[in-house]
Amino acid sequence: MKVRASLERYEASDPVSEREIVLLEANRGSRLVVDRLLADCADARLLAHLAPDEPDDNALLVCREYLAGGCVRCRSLRTADLLALPEGGSTASELRPALDAARLVDRAGLRYRLERTGQPPELRWQREAGAGGSSACTVSARSVVAALEDYEPVRTLTRAAVSALRNDRQISIATLALELRRLEASPIVLNRRLREAVLAAVRERGVSLSAIAIACGRMKRDPRGNGSGETSWLARRVGLLPDGAAGARNPWVHSDTLALIARDGLGIAPREVELG
Repeated sequence: MKVRASLERYEASDPVSEREIVLLEANRGSRLVVDRLLADCADARLLAHLAPDEPDDNALLVCREYLAGGCVRCRSLRTADLLALPEGGSTASELRPALDAARLVDRAGLRYRLERTGQPPELRWQREAGAGGSSACTVSARSVVAALEDYEPVRTLTRAAVSALRNDRQISIATLALELRRLEASPIVLNRRLREAVLAAVRERGVSLSAIAIACGRMKRDPRGNGSGETSWLARRVGLLPDGAAGARNPWVHSDTLALIARDGLGIAPREVELG
């Protein structure tokens, strides 16, 4: 990542650390405004993605508003951000080769791609027919994220498609755009990294699932009145046990529950187990 400009340095209070805001060069002349630790460039957070025709001065405006506590929102920087184009920065002709090449495969070997479907035509995520006899069908972006247990590259591809085809009257992206907004705004988030943290605590620190559940305030008592942690509650929330009558592990958890298990059960910051 090549630094185009260093915009500001400041002292963060939680945790205490010296941070810097920099302007990084990205794909096809676009630039990323990033907040990161000064010492080792870790904990990088994306503040804005500037289009190639935007002046560097816009990065300074974003920086000032962010430090002033304005409405600038940030999230963890991802490798895909260095390859993606900003909103409105791609065209349908540029997008088509990327979509044709993108075949996402889940752990079961099922493959997913963005494809034109229906009449009138619209762009939707499709699950291709599997070797085990499963039929091809249209699925939501959220379903693909759940199958992969990762937001990327589903979110980046969906954003790029919505941006490129926003003014294309030959194909609709209305449903896809709605799915993207719901995915980004939903308080129900992936639990994979939380599950990994719970298993690491059990394996490396000798902490029991019962102790984690008790720390979260989830207890049960046997007929003799002896208390123990409600391990089934914990196991379902982190995807270790099937959730509900369907008998399948639930890859999702409410963000409030994720924060409770992380902070009270594991003693770590919720952001450490959030998938950006």
